[in-house]
Amino acid sequence: MVAATGGIALFYFLTFILGFFHIDAFQSVYGAGSLGSDFSIFVVIVAALNLVLDFDFIETGVNSGAPEIYGVVWGLWLMSRSFWLYLEILRLLSKLRSRD
Repeated sequence: MVAATGGIALFYFLTFILGFFHIDAFQSVYGAGSLGSDFSIFVVIVAALNLVLDFDFIETGVNSGAPEIYGVVWGLWLMSRSFWLYLEILRLLSKLRSRD
């Protein structure tokens, strides 16, 4: 799961850097075609599974007696993962709507 998340982050970073040079190498992934929708579904699944892994990590930390200050860090981490999942679901819905 960590490798899939890293691969997605690397892909997004690469498209961000290539955007500075006006290179649209991955336009089909961001489009509303079948490849774009499949990629969005894959990213939503990875984001959801990362959220499940985060809850397991937090539960393990609480059971092992981690200090209370980690609650703030874990809360911010969960909020950022939830926001990522929310954005990816919106992106998927946008692609599915534009296919009509």
